[in-house]
Amino acid sequence: MKLILTADVDNLGAPGDSVEVKDGYGRNFLLPRGLAIVASRGAQKQVEGIRRAQDARKVRDLDHANELKQAIEGLESVSLNVKTAGTGKLFGSVTQADVAAAIKSAGGPVIDKRSIELPKSHIKSTGKHGIVVHLHPDVAAKFDLQVAAN
Repeated sequence: MKLILTADVDNLGAPGDSVEVKDGYGRNFLLPRGLAIVASRGAQKQVEGIRRAQDARKVRDLDHANELKQAIEGLESVSLNVKTAGTGKLFGSVTQADVAAAIKSAGGPVIDKRSIELPKSHIKSTGKHGIVVHLHPDVAAKFDLQVAAN
């Protein structure tokens, strides 16, 4: 079965790669999870869109990583408003995707959510939380995220 990957799959390929897999693996694993689409002429056009989106989030080199670090650390305040109980405990939690959206809305660059490291697995209380963004193996940006009640 010939497929085009839409996400990074271990030991198979990166988004936009055209791969040949066994029918069962493609039909029962890759397609239902949205990790791939069936290869066709229309799908090739989607591949270009996938690659453009991936390139926009990708850190190109060490100099680019340092520029992104300065942009992130130069943000005056990164805040996120969430619904809370009376005690300051969140309904749900703040995830890496929420932090990436908060950086973008504060005027920062578009960051891949997988490069964001939270203090714990998820933030579940209001207040200031230290966040680390791994932009490159040698470069990490640190900033404080202010989680406030709605």
